[in-house]
Amino acid sequence: MNSVPWWGYVIGAGLAWGTYVPLIFFGGQMLSPLSPAGTPVGVGGRLASILCVGVAYFFLAVLIPVALMAVRDDAKADWRGVGLTFSALAGVAGAVGAICVIFASKAAVDAAKAEQVNPATYRVYIAPLIFCLAPLINTLLSLVWHPDPKTGDWSVFHFDVPGWKLWAGIVLVSLGTFLVLMSKEEAEAGKGAPKPAAPTPETPGAS
Repeated sequence: MNSVPWWGYVIGAGLAWGTYVPLIFFGGQMLSPLSPAGTPVGVGGRLASILCVGVAYFFLAVLIPVALMAVRDDAKADWRGVGLTFSALAGVAGAVGAICVIFASKAAVDAAKAEQVNPATYRVYIAPLIFCLAPLINTLLSLVWHPDPKTGDWSVFHFDVPGWKLWAGIVLVSLGTFLVLMSKEEAEAGKGAPKPAAPTPETPGAS
């Protein structure tokens, strides 16, 4: 019997996805070779961080499910083609999202350096935009796509007209998430901003 309530898994997913961006950004930095100035260079560190994500996926999403399916009678699957296809597409979407996050971080830092501004200038937008776009796209897709799990018919599309509360909720949640994450990222960017040079003291008697 499942002892974890549904909201427990919700909290777990929120914690996992909420910590993903800062963890992968810092990990990629630590895996990157350093220039003589001490700054990360190249894409090697980002590719290495993708490899680490893949290794973690292999242990959590391959070995553990295979072990559970081998020892539990209630963990047998019906290997239908439609299920395999869309489950694989979900895996591709997750991997592409992870790769996009990794390279968005690097591209944002490179763009800021090219414009000779604080390296965190554009990076502050990454997490707020991702966590605003993801639930919005998820909600919109759920409104138009209604696959039938009984027949396996995935091509069922029709628009379910929601009430005004849904649209108001999407706007408020997206705005709130953006503002919370944006204020946090701006605070961190301010800590890393270069300090202004101290004024040179005037020589006594100089005109």
